[in-house]
Amino acid sequence: MKGDCDVVNVPICFISNHEGFDGSIKNFTRDFVVTELDINGLLVTKPTAILDVFPRISNAISPCTGRNREPVPEFKSNSISATQDTDVPVDDKSRDVTSPSLDNFDLKVILGQLVSEELEQFVVTLKDESGLRGDEVEKLVNQDLSLGSFPDKHHRACVHRAVRHNFPFLMTVTIQPEIRVRGDPDYRELSRLVTEMEAEDFFRFINAKEQGSSYTFRPDHDKEHRTAVHHFLSRRFGKLVETKSFCEQGETAISVRLRERGRPKKRKAEDCKKEEVYTAFTLCKENLETLEAISYMAATLGVLPSDFTYCGIKDKRAITYQSMVVKKVSPQRLKEKTAEFEKRGMRLSHVRSVSEPLRLGQLQGNHFDLVVRDLRPHKASDTHPSGPDTPSHLAVLVQQAVENVKARGFVNYYGPQRFGTGQNVRSDQVGLALLKEDMVSAVHLFFTPEEGDDPQSRAKRHFLQTGDAKESLALMPLSKARERLMLRALHRYGTGADGCAQAWLSLPHGMRVFSLHAYCSRVWNEAVAHRLSSLGHLVRQGDLVWVQDHQGGTVDSNLPQIHVVTSEEEKDGVYTLEQVVLPMPGNTVRYPGNAMGTWYKERLASDGLENCPFRVSALKLNLPGCYRPLLACPRNLTYRLQGPTTGDGGREGGAASYSGEAKSEEKPNCTSSKMKQDADSLTLTLNFDLESSCYATVCLREIMKCDP
Repeated sequence: MKGDCDVVNVPICFISNHEGFDGSIKNFTRDFVVTELDINGLLVTKPTAILDVFPRISNAISPCTGRNREPVPEFKSNSISATQDTDVPVDDKSRDVTSPSLDNFDLKVILGQLVSEELEQFVVTLKDESGLRGDEVEKLVNQDLSLGSFPDKHHRACVHRAVRHNFPFLMTVTIQPEIRVRGDPDYRELSRLVTEMEAEDFFRFINAKEQGSSYTFRPDHDKEHRTAVHHFLSRRFGKLVETKSFCEQGETAISVRLRERGRPKKRKAEDCKKEEVYTAFTLCKENLETLEAISYMAATLGVLPSDFTYCGIKDKRAITYQSMVVKKVSPQRLKEKTAEFEKRGMRLSHVRSVSEPLRLGQLQGNHFDLVVRDLRPHKASDTHPSGPDTPSHLAVLVQQAVENVKARGFVNYYGPQRFGTGQNVRSDQVGLALLKEDMVSAVHLFFTPEEGDDPQSRAKRHFLQTGDAKESLALMPLSKARERLMLRALHRYGTGADGCAQAWLSLPHGMRVFSLHAYCSRVWNEAVAHRLSSLGHLVRQGDLVWVQDHQGGTVDSNLPQIHVVTSEEEKDGVYTLEQVVLPMPGNTVRYPGNAMGTWYKERLASDGLENCPFRVSALKLNLPGCYRPLLACPRNLTYRLQGPTTGDGGREGGAASYSGEAKSEEKPNCTSSKMKQDADSLTLTLNFDLESSCYATVCLREIMKCDP
């Protein structure tokens, strides 16, 4: 194992001690083929995998760890009592409560007597700021209260609606299935501009969302004050309402009405289900990022990027197959656009209607077909001893390497694609700025250009130099959907802190949270490298391991199922390194009880995150964290060597067998002399499966003992 760690990219720490070899990957796009495995473990390109698996699945895979989750209960009615016979625990605060109508605002009926009284006491405490210092007021404002767990979606909607109706100065947040309440900062800001009664009435008007309704503030003769109110309402509710000042009988007042295209009045769940149209398909893309492909399809179909759902993001420099679902588009309309998509390197197949969208992590993993060309021994060094430079010797090196990883697995790092392709600024740096809620710095980092004079870099450079979002938008290529969305928002809301926050909010949730996950992934990579280099390959006291159930299966990754290794268990060797997990930073995880726990605290503190809540309320983002196994192991691994001495006449570079749809006309990323060199050298074909969120490039690096 190497202990030298490059914290900028992926640390260089291995679990096996074989010699490895050199080679090149992705000379051709078809050298790297990724095919998603559905929740049943079937390739999404296979006809047997095209059954409608999109209704609620009870054996989904955790997006962070690939471990099986507990079954998700099906609700047979809108009453929360329907959950009493399931395995999902229901908070004691809501056990004796039945789910009422959305028109019922009686909190004692909705929450129960005990919780209703707790909420009223919380409100009294929140309202009483007299005699408090500024820091004490701030602490009071940030307090929140749990109302309990509500597994029934209809019941949660009733709770949200009733609490906001009775206490419009509160905001309700769902951390499924729990609902928490706290003071609404928007209400506090508005109440400084108008009276508290007006602020409460306005928020009741906003929460009701009754189409055609309007609200009028009291007459106000101060034009500057009216302007401040207009700006606040536009900044906070601009997408929902429009405002204007009008004069009547010598009195000037501000009138607010809901936009016609604003959010409609909340409908019953069964009505929404009847009206929504979901179309599933298998996407084959080539040399395209997943989010870039979605942005292009959304623009072509006239829908939002957030209307597309998928199980995971796939490599750019590869041919990839994955399941997707698009909302508000019929199968027929999608099929009509397939010719346009093919021009951009996207092929759609298995188009059909389904009943609901996909979820991140709703897959069992990915299957990889890889080709490594121009195999050769490492150059002689202390790390890689020299040996006879013959094809037979090289074949032995390859066999040892592949069999080692097949038996022992590899260090489960996040791959370099997790952190973006930028050389000047990486996604994890943007994520760190967002966690610090420094929206302006995060925007500037996001728009930091790369070297060169390509259109995207010119547009970014212009924005940083001039601050003119409108001109920069005109320069930004149409294919750069994320950059264009943010520039539009910056033009509308300005480039100050609030405007930058609105720019991030303009992105779909998956794009918005990507940078934060990149930062946490970088910390995890550094943590596993430090764990292996400082504590070795044995399980130590204080390590975290999965708890096994009585049937021998691994249970879910929630906190109660994580076990801290005791000194006796370390001495007896109860657990193996394959069972050790390390936490992704978040607000619900437990950190190791040994030196690694201290390391996490010091590592986060070095980035100024010692008291980080891992929530960015301004962007509606919450990072609970999760647990990721220290090691991963390829499944169903097979390999084949082709070349001058393999005995199969394979002097053509060893093309692997792929799915029939992945026919590529691309030019190889190599010269003709390089192609001739491939013909005269050994080529390795690898086929294997990995659990979701595991990286084939990291597995390949463990095999080759170098960056492929």
